[in-house]
Amino acid sequence: MTTGRASKLLRRPEQARTAFLELFFDLVFVLVFFQLSRQLLEQLSWAGAFQTLVLLFAVLHLWGATTRLLDAFDPRHPLVQLLTMPIMFGALVLAAAAPEAFGQRGLVFAGAYLTIRLGGLAIAIYFLHGHEAQASAVRLFFWVGLSAPAWIAGALLPEAVRAALWMTAATVEFAALALGFPTPTLGRHGPRRLEIVASEEHIGERYQQFFIVALGEPILVTGLTFATGEFGLDRSTATLLAFATTALLWRIYIHRAGALLAGAISASRDPLRVAVLTFYAHVIMVAAIVAVAVGDELVITHPLGDSEPAWIAVILGGPALFLAGRALFEYAVFGRVSLARVIGALALVALTPVVRPVPPLAVATVAALILACVGVADEVRTRGRPSEPPSPPR
Repeated sequence: MTTGRASKLLRRPEQARTAFLELFFDLVFVLVFFQLSRQLLEQLSWAGAFQTLVLLFAVLHLWGATTRLLDAFDPRHPLVQLLTMPIMFGALVLAAAAPEAFGQRGLVFAGAYLTIRLGGLAIAIYFLHGHEAQASAVRLFFWVGLSAPAWIAGALLPEAVRAALWMTAATVEFAALALGFPTPTLGRHGPRRLEIVASEEHIGERYQQFFIVALGEPILVTGLTFATGEFGLDRSTATLLAFATTALLWRIYIHRAGALLAGAISASRDPLRVAVLTFYAHVIMVAAIVAVAVGDELVITHPLGDSEPAWIAVILGGPALFLAGRALFEYAVFGRVSLARVIGALALVALTPVVRPVPPLAVATVAALILACVGVADEVRTRGRPSEPPSPPR
């Protein structure tokens, strides 16, 4: 039942398609991902990768929470549009602070993050009065508030402690998601319910669009890096290879599972489980895309140089991580995993020590060829067969 102030602001069932406001909001994350790739490139080490992952977890929490907010509210309503603008500006502040989040701008990053999260949820709680989705917002508010002291304390402490506290705060919310956000007096999400207003088609469409936005990061990095040097044969080849790799990521993503998420949510006896697995899978795939973008820049900048171990880790590790995330996504939709994805990911990992003597361009070629083999295997496996219906895990 919907009463009072929520009645005029909620999204109606016929509003299944993504609105311009949602696409506009996603644009901020092009900058966010670009900044995160800068962060990783400048600190290409295990510590740097850990720090980048912490920041990535935070911004993905932000995207997920805001998307759920716009799932509930009518994005065409002027008040909803007005209230979304501060969230977008806050995301810009996060992106600006990200490169120095483990330096002098830690408090800016943590403060902006908590202000956006808690403020957005407080608005949702107020306007969802009388609607069943209010309980979902209250649960999220409770868990973000529970992690807030770790975000603030981390911002005031040295770099190593900051990373540990922030990762703890970020992973607490991921764990709470899997558990259904258990909250005093409210309990947890029902195992077979999703407290949402938007349709399954809209949810599937939003994930597809966000993945495309994430793919904009390697495209942006590839173009900017190529533009800053000579258009020689080696750099031109590296640029073509980087673009081909991005295209392969897109092709592997959309194959069957990428287009059937809505049907999987609708067909599942436990839609919450499908939603959780899908979110986790996209976290892994977006992390992989950030690594791929860093690898693209290294290959274009030093196509025939010596391959440093850290360079090989991102050039091969990014695609391997993507295949792992895509396998989890496939499991969420079909309840099984294609052997080609597993073999491809293991091959990329196994080849990491082998390709040490060859230049970055050759390493990237190996990664692209393995992705191409996975894409071809997908096509061969499904060609001439009727489209497989979603069969999410029970």
